[in-house]
Amino acid sequence: MPFIRISYREDQYKQEELPSISRAIHQALTEFFRVPEDDYFQVFHGHKQSEFYYDPAYLDGSRTDRLLYIQITLKSGRTEEQKRGFYARLAELLPACGVRAEDIFVVLVGTEFEDWTFGGGIAQMLEQAKGESRHA
Repeated sequence: MPFIRISYREDQYKQEELPSISRAIHQALTEFFRVPEDDYFQVFHGHKQSEFYYDPAYLDGSRTDRLLYIQITLKSGRTEEQKRGFYARLAELLPACGVRAEDIFVVLVGTEFEDWTFGGGIAQMLEQAKGESRHA
């Protein structure tokens, strides 16, 4: 049930690059957080240069204007090991999409089942949790 927002400078990425970035993020989610293949909700946000700020050297970084901000809202409860594995896997997959590992900035935001509706005014994840743990 993750919801992913990817922000980038619009002058740094071509529209043709975004699908492979999307698939790489989803692949890492399925591998490390056991997200089902069909649980696929992502939004890309292109920003003008005047709307996109970062410190290129914070925490010994070497970021460039191709920085990706990846915010992932998902069910809380992932282990530190899962998170570290996920970050490392993104750093393996995204360079094949033209993204340097140093330009991958990830924020995980934990939520609970009652914090989600997928439409119809129903908390589907609460109902799902009562029956099975498909989205653990």
